[in-house]
Parts: sequence; C-alpha cells; structure tokens
Amino acid sequence: MSARRVVVTGIGVVAPGGVGAKAFWKLLTEGRTATRAISHFDASAYRSRIAAEVDFDPAAAGLSPAETQRMDRCAQFAVVAAREALTDSGVEPEDMPPHRIGVSIGSAVGSTVTLEQQYVRVSGGGSRWVVDAEDPYPYLYSALVPSALAGEVAWAAGAQGPVRVISTGCTSGLDSVAQGAQFIEDGAADVVVAGATDAPISPITVACFDAIKATSPNNDDPAHASRPFDRDRDGFVLGEGAAVLILEEAEAARRRGARVYCEVAGYAQRSNAFHMTGLRPDGEELAEAVRLALGRARLAPEAVDYVNAHGSGTRQNDRHETAAFKKTLGEHAHRIPVSSIKSMVGHSLGAIGALELAACALAIEMDTVPPTANLHHPDPELGLDYVPLTARPHRTDTVLSVGSGFGGFQTAMVLTAPGPEIRDV
Repeated sequence: MSARRVVVTGIGVVAPGGVGAKAFWKLLTEGRTATRAISHFDASAYRSRIAAEVDFDPAAAGLSPAETQRMDRCAQFAVVAAREALTDSGVEPEDMPPHRIGVSIGSAVGSTVTLEQQYVRVSGGGSRWVVDAEDPYPYLYSALVPSALAGEVAWAAGAQGPVRVISTGCTSGLDSVAQGAQFIEDGAADVVVAGATDAPISPITVACFDAIKATSPNNDDPAHASRPFDRDRDGFVLGEGAAVLILEEAEAARRRGARVYCEVAGYAQRSNAFHMTGLRPDGEELAEAVRLALGRARLAPEAVDYVNAHGSGTRQNDRHETAAFKKTLGEHAHRIPVSSIKSMVGHSLGAIGALELAACALAIEMDTVPPTANLHHPDPELGLDYVPLTARPHRTDTVLSVGSGFGGFQTAMVLTAPGPEIRDV
C-alpha cells in the first residue's frame, strides 16, 4: 500500500434542494425530499413525470454570461461545485506548482441537455434527416466530447497536472474520486479536484428509463416516490447535480493546518459481467468490492459504523446490495445503520456517487447518519437497519459507501475520520 495517504479538505455541492454543501446537509438531516413534477420540459406524455431538479441560477452561482453560454448545465454544476470546494479547502492554486494539481471528473451522460436541444433545433424538431449545418451552435463540439467537463474544471482550478474523465455509469462519482486518490497515492499530484456531475433531466433520458420501466410512475405524489428499501417501492426518481471533493496528500494538508473532513482509506471496483441492467441477487460481485476496499483500508468489517447504500429504490437493487452487506459484514450488518440519500435527492446517475461521498464526509464530521426518507414500510425480506425518516446521531468514524451501475459496474469506498497524526498540527 502507498505511504502517501489521501484526505478530503474541501467539499462543494450543487444538489436538488439547495446549492452549496450547507444547504445539502440541511436538507438531508431534516429528511426533506426535493423530488417534484418535472419543470424543465413538458413531460406530460411520459410514464414517469417526476424528478429531483436543482433550482440553479448560473449568474447567482457566480458564472459569467460567457461561461453560461459556453457550458452545458452539467459543466456549470461542476465548475460551481469545484469553486466552492476549493474555497472550503483553503487551497490557493496560485501558490502551488500547477503541474501538481490534478482533476478527476465523472459523468454518466455528459452534456445531454445541450446535445438534445441543439439536435432538435438543427433538425426541425427531428423532422429532417439532413440537419441544417448553416446555423451551428458554436460550442457543439464541447458538448459532444466528455473531456470538456474536466477541461472546464481544470481551467477553474488552474490545474496542469493529470486530468481525467471517468464514465462508468452510476458508479462514475465513486470511481472519479478513487482515480483522484490514486493520482495522489502514485505521486502524480498533491491536490486533486475530484467529483462528478450530471444534468440528465431531458426528454431523451426520461424516455430511455420509461422504456425499461426503471423509474417510478408515482406522478401524483412525487415527494414520496423515491422509497428505497420500502415494501411499496416502484422504481427510482431521476435527479441531477454535482459534488466535488478536494483531495490532498495527508502530510501536506497537516503541514498547512488544513481542516480535514476524512481520509480516503480504501476503494475497489468490480464488474458482474452478467447483464446490462440486471443484478445478481446474491450480490457477490459487490461483496467482493467491499472486501477489497476494507482490505485496502486494513479494516475489519466490525470497524464499519455506517453504510451509505446505493439504495436506488428498485427491488433488485435493494436485494442485491443487502445480500452483499450480509456477506461481507456478517452479523455486524444487523447492528449498524444503513441509509440512502436518493430518497431525498433522487438518482443523478454519474453524479450521485460523488454526492453520496460528500454526505459521507459530512456524516463523519457531524457524527450524524442521514435518513432514508419515505421508508414507512420496510421490506421484511431485507432485514437491516435502514434509518427510516429521521436523521440519527451516531458515532461515525468509518463509513462504507457503495454504488452499482448499468453495465455491471460495482464500486465500494471506505472513508475514515482523520486520526490525530493527521489532525494535529
């Protein structure tokens, strides 16, 4: 294992229910939901017409008119979250060698909103096979290539070190932070701006999930539609947002007297090589990722204080990950709290893993477990402590966060409270 340890010193969030880490944490700990009827477009023709939207004003968030015109909504989210995270960390990029600052940004569907809007515009609403090339959107190429997302964040951070875009579906947020940690462990960077962003609330995305009936059709009660681990769950609720963490080499953070939220202690990724959207009910591949992440962290299963679940609100996911927790944590799985913040902020695809890690870092700092909202009738087949409805004060020194993504991707990450060797300056 690398001697270079990785800590989180800054958090930035753009989420349904509020922009900024403080607003995000307040929503979670109050157990409020940000799911509602879709307002971004006319969704009346769709099976699922609900989502967790971000109330986002680019100008109020500090973006210039030029930046707003140039960047897709998801890129705007990422830059705003990155700026907040850098400010929160106290890192001054201009005081560092720029080649020692890296970027790792995840996204599942990239600039979907811009690509769809511009296709509709140049194709006459889809009526023309040959599109109008005489009236192009000047930033269409940037919308097409996912690398533009990381490029925008790199420019905002003055980063000239390693830059990556990670796109592994719904594990993109976890995997991008893991990649950022790897940069620091390998000595390729001393500071990494790591996180994920997605703004998928668009007609094409809603239609795709309608086709496979993955999203909730509970249009009459959107606030209670996302119900992970509940007996009456009927699918996930689409969301959007971004979260960015500032990762630093632990000794450098200690020397500058940084506030440290937590340490990235271990992570692992696996694939089920099984089905594009399906999950094995025994959860074995996720269990293996959890075992490896704990092994990398050099922690026993009994050390885990809280599990931040994928908790999408589908029956197959709930069974799959609950089986994985029981396999890896044994009897301890029945003694620790488990919860899903998707019940409150929806499922923002690639961004959600980063949002969940932001919640985990705050849970460690505040010794508070966010609840699973809308959990009124726990599924008796599952049988773990899913923290229904109300946040719970709880000693939270070690957190396990997991994610599952279409394509068979499975990721686990372990965050731990900073020890005295990191905190003391």
